[in-house]
Amino acid sequence: MHGKPSPGGLKTETGRPASWQPIYDGVLNAIARHRLGPGAKLAEEEIAEIYGISRTVVRAALQALARDGVVILQRNKGARVAHPTPDEAREIFEARAVVEPPLAALAAARMRPGDEAMLRDAIEAEHGAFHADNPREAVFHSADFHRRIARLSGQRVMTAIVDGLLSRSSLVIALYWRRPATLCDNAAHLALLRALAAGDAPGAARLMRDHVEALLADLDLRSGSASASDLASALRGAP
Repeated sequence: MHGKPSPGGLKTETGRPASWQPIYDGVLNAIARHRLGPGAKLAEEEIAEIYGISRTVVRAALQALARDGVVILQRNKGARVAHPTPDEAREIFEARAVVEPPLAALAAARMRPGDEAMLRDAIEAEHGAFHADNPREAVFHSADFHRRIARLSGQRVMTAIVDGLLSRSSLVIALYWRRPATLCDNAAHLALLRALAAGDAPGAARLMRDHVEALLADLDLRSGSASASDLASALRGAP
């Protein structure tokens, strides 16, 4: 997403990205921006045509996405975007409440010149998208703010875990979020930014935990449904 390493990203022995990486990134990007909803069918032949590559490469990308929990592969039925159950949705946010606070604390201790501005850019992009009446883009930038904090921690393994959880969170939000007017209220993010900029590690951890727990509390974990998605438009970046 925006050229950043993805959680499932692998490189060949030559150091080059795996041939399926663009498909992997494209599907994740479409999910994060809510262009592909839970349950959307991912037809190998159509994806191969969109990217101009072989179905073998597409299959490798879908297998990587399945390992990361965002795609389901079913024999004789093909691939679909995962459809988290209420229990899975709860567990995803509970995992975030465990993993993200210590990373926020580490990020606060490692802040360097320019990091505050980089984080503020994500908040401003979120705020701008919300006021442009583009909530799905605001959701993307909200998750990007969390990703940037994780990367500042210097913990690559844990950051990869957060990347995966955030991608799965996008599916949860598409299904179970019932408060769109408050989703992109970035007061919590601004408070986090202040703690990070001040080097307040305990404060950053506490604010991150409170924020993720508040997100979980705002989910309506009854049976969720998602609208159909047009695969070509989603992967080609159509709004």
